[in-house]
Order: sequence, then structure tokens, then C-alpha cells
Amino acid sequence: MCNLYSTKQSVDEVRSWFKVTRVNPSAGNLPAQPSIFPAHDAPVVRLADDGERELTVMKWGFVLPQQGKAPKHVNNCRDDKATTSNFWKASFRERRCLVPASSFAEYHPTERDEKGRKAIAWFALKGDEPRPPFAFAGLWRSFRGNYKGELTEFDTHTIMTTSPNEVVKPIHSTRMPVILDPSDYETWLAGSPDDAIKLTKPFSADRMQVAVIGGNQDDWRA
Repeated sequence: MCNLYSTKQSVDEVRSWFKVTRVNPSAGNLPAQPSIFPAHDAPVVRLADDGERELTVMKWGFVLPQQGKAPKHVNNCRDDKATTSNFWKASFRERRCLVPASSFAEYHPTERDEKGRKAIAWFALKGDEPRPPFAFAGLWRSFRGNYKGELTEFDTHTIMTTSPNEVVKPIHSTRMPVILDPSDYETWLAGSPDDAIKLTKPFSADRMQVAVIGGNQDDWRA
């Protein structure tokens, strides 16, 4: 699973990398985000009604109302549930998206930080630049209802997960986010569900690395 990721790309960089033709006003100037947690706003690329790629901002996690409690944001969708669960399958069929990122994090099972807490391991892709951009396979849907005491409406996204590759497995042994190769972006966005589900697999370990374990708050930029 994934509960923390980052993106350091600007609007222009996202537009170029993901071949975006339209930017929703919600994207604003798209500042770098070193720590994106569930329920936080984050950039998402989806297909607009006319089929053009649109950059917009959504809250991370499908909203699951809970009686007597604050709503829960379900931030990950397992690949083996996407086509069968009533909570996910309509979004998988009709509302797939790309989630821009530059790294994602998991707690290290044995390493500790300077305060004695579990150290965070940041995973990134290899490339000519530090932490090059990539896309998680995502789903999105709109929420309308009572949210923290107010009647409101907004869009949400979730990130697909699959079994871990050999880079992630020693640190998080059960799941990792689905990372898409750029050649598969169009299939994920506009292909059939049968073709899209084939893309929910571990990303090549040879193309990934552990960028940093622990360290200070600025290490995500390295």
C-alpha cells in the first residue's frame, strides 16, 4: 500500500511529460509537494469529456462516510479488487487516471531515524535526473455529500496497488503502487478494462531504486 508520496514537477513539466492539453484552474501554479498524504489535494491527469488530457487537482482517497466518525479516505485500490468490488469497479471501467509523482514512501521495518522512530524509505525511478517523473495508475470519482459538517462536492482519486517487486519487497513485503510505463499511459486512460487490468503488475525492479532512508525533510528533493 502507499500512504505517502511526493511530486516536484511544475505545471509546465507535467504538461510536457503527460502530454496534457488542458489545465483546470484548480491546478493553479502546481507547487512542489514533498509530502502528499491521504485527504490532501494532489495533481491528477484524466480524460475530459471530449477525450483531451486534463490536468486537475483532486483529494487523495475515495470518501467512505462513517456514521458517528469523520469520513475515511480510501487511498489504495488492490489490483485483485478493481474489477469485482462494487466500491471500485465502476471507476475502474469508466474513470481511470494518471497520478503524477516523483517518489513514494514506506516505513522501513528495521531502520530508525535520529529520534528512534521507524525510518521512512523513499522509492524513486532511475534516470538522468534525480527522481524523474512517473505516473501511478489511478482511479477517480466525484464525491457529493456531508463532509466535515458541510454539504460539498469535490473529485477524489485513489492509487492502484499490486504485489511488490524486488526493490520494494525487503521494505514493504505485501504491496506496492502500480507504476505505469509512459508507453502504457493511453491504454490506462482510454483502453478497455481487459487491457487496462493487464497493466496492474509490479514495475521493473531494474528501473527503480531506494533514493534515501531516513534523513531530513529536504532529502526528497535529491
